[in-house]
Amino acid sequence: MSAADIGGDVREIEQLKFRYVRLLDTKQWDEFATCFAPDATADYAGLSFTSPDELVDYMRTNLPAEIITMHHLHHPEIAVDGDEATGRWYLYDKVFAPAFEFALEGAAFYADRYVRTPQGWRIAHTGYERTWELTTSLKDQPSAKLTGPGGPATHA
Repeated sequence: MSAADIGGDVREIEQLKFRYVRLLDTKQWDEFATCFAPDATADYAGLSFTSPDELVDYMRTNLPAEIITMHHLHHPEIAVDGDEATGRWYLYDKVFAPAFEFALEGAAFYADRYVRTPQGWRIAHTGYERTWELTTSLKDQPSAKLTGPGGPATHA
C-alpha cells in the first residue's frame, strides 16, 4: 500500500470520526448508526455496549433534543494496517441538561479501532478514558441563560 493510499485512508477515518460527533451532537440517530461496523462495541469510561444497536438505543433514549451536547476532537493519531486501523483522539466535551439543572465539561482520550467495509471505513470499537470532568449545577449560575435546539431560553 502506498503512502498516498494510507493518507487517503487516514482522511476517510478522520471524516468518519468527525461525522460520528456531528451526528451525536445533532441527535441524528439513524445516520449515527451508520458509523459503526455490524459487530461494533463501545466503552465510555465504564459505560459499555456490546452492539451498535445497544449503543444507539442508549443515546437516543438518554440524549434527547433537550440535552445539549458539544464534542470537539483534536490531535488524531491514526495508524492503518491493511483493512484495519487504530486511532487516538483528544476529546473536549460539554453537556447541558437544563431540566436537571446540570452541566458537565470534560476531556478524555478516545481509543478506537476501525475496519474497512464495502461501505467504507466503520468504527469497530470506540471508547474513552477521562482525564478530567467538571460537573456543576446550573442553579449555581444565577445569571445563566441557555438556548439551544431543545427549546426556548432557559434560566438555569
